Amino acid sequence: MQATTTLFRDDAYLRRCEATVISVDEDGIVLDQTVFYPLGGGQPGDTGRLLLADGSAIDILDTRQGEDGVVCHRPAPGEWTLEGGDKVVAELDWERRYAHMRMHTCLHLLGSVLRFGVTGGNIAATRSRLDFDMEETVDKAAVTEALNALISADHEVGFFWITEPELDARPDLIRTLSVRPPRGVGRIRLLEIPNVDLQPCGGTHVSRTSEIGAVRVAKVEKKGRRNRRVYVSFDPGD
Repeated sequence: MQATTTLFRDDAYLRRCEATVISVDEDGIVLDQTVFYPLGGGQPGDTGRLLLADGSAIDILDTRQGEDGVVCHRPAPGEWTLEGGDKVVAELDWERRYAHMRMHTCLHLLGSVLRFGVTGGNIAATRSRLDFDMEETVDKAAVTEALNALISADHEVGFFWITEPELDARPDLIRTLSVRPPRGVGRIRLLEIPNVDLQPCGGTHVSRTSEIGAVRVAKVEKKGRRNRRVYVSFDPGD
C-alpha cells in the first residue's frame, strides 16, 4: 500500500485538503494525502471530518499511524459507504489542532528554560506537561516569567531536514530520553527556534512564538528522586 503524503509536515496551517481513499478497514480510512496529524510524540491525533461527494460527512474521532507510512483516520460509528478510489475532502477540527500547535511549541520553550533531559510528556488543548530528569525544585513564578518573555519576543519557529548520519554526528540534539527520533526513512525533521531550541520533532507548531499567547506553570509534581513533572496552561486572562 502506498504511504500517505503528510501535508502537515510542510504546512501545519492547512485546514483541509482534497484526497482519494486508498483503503477502508478496521484500522480506519487511509487516504493518499492528509492534513490530519496522527498520534505521536506526545501530541494527540487530530479529529475532524471527511466530506463526501454526496454532501454527507464522516466524523473522524482519532488519527493513528499505520504500517508502512500510512495514516489511519478512525471514524465514528455510522451508516456510510466508502471505498477505494472515492474522492473526499479532509477537514480538521481546527480550533483543537491550533491549540495543540500552540501547546507543542510552548513545551519546546519550556525545555529551553529547564535545560534537563526530557523523560516524558503529553500535549492537550488546555494543559500540557513535560517530565524532566532533574532533582532540583522548580520555581513556578520564575519559569512562568521566562516562558512569557520568550513568547512575547516573537521568535520565528521553523524546521529543516537532516540525514540520519548527520543526526548521529550531533547526539546533543536529542533531548528526549524516552522517545527516539523515528528511523528508516533516511531523514530527520528538526524544529528550530533560532538561539532558543533545536531538536528533532515531527509535530505541528505555530510559526512564531507570539501565537502561543500568555501561559503559566500550573503545577509541579515530584514523581521520583530524579523526575519533576511540570504542567503548563494557557493563562485564562489571555
